[in-house]
Amino acid sequence: MLRFIPPAIVFAIAIASLYATFGQACGAMAASKPCLRHFVAFKFKDSASPAQVDSVVVAFRQLKKSIPQVQSIEDGPNVSPEKLNKGLTHAFLVTFASEKDRDIYLTHPAHEEFKKVALPMVEDALVFDFDGKK
Repeated sequence: MLRFIPPAIVFAIAIASLYATFGQACGAMAASKPCLRHFVAFKFKDSASPAQVDSVVVAFRQLKKSIPQVQSIEDGPNVSPEKLNKGLTHAFLVTFASEKDRDIYLTHPAHEEFKKVALPMVEDALVFDFDGKK
């Protein structure tokens, strides 16, 4: 028998799963110093071609090379069989040493340029930041 699970619970479980999956790299850092995780997920417009989606993914990855405050970027398409992604198809997990570094990233010219390229193809986005300490 299936029960309705409130979206807030589903979201909390998803974030906990991400932390369990990706937390090791941050966890190793957290032993010596804290880090901040910046989770981003996109739902692309139906009109976005596969080539356009790929170009957004590549452009997001390039932010690591353009913005020194970015420690790492991990990404991938949704592969969950649970079908609870609410149409979000691609996720990115960006690691920073601090909130200050994240704030620099948010206003960095390379990030602003990325948004100009990506957002016209994005129907919806989810951004969630959390402390990567154990």
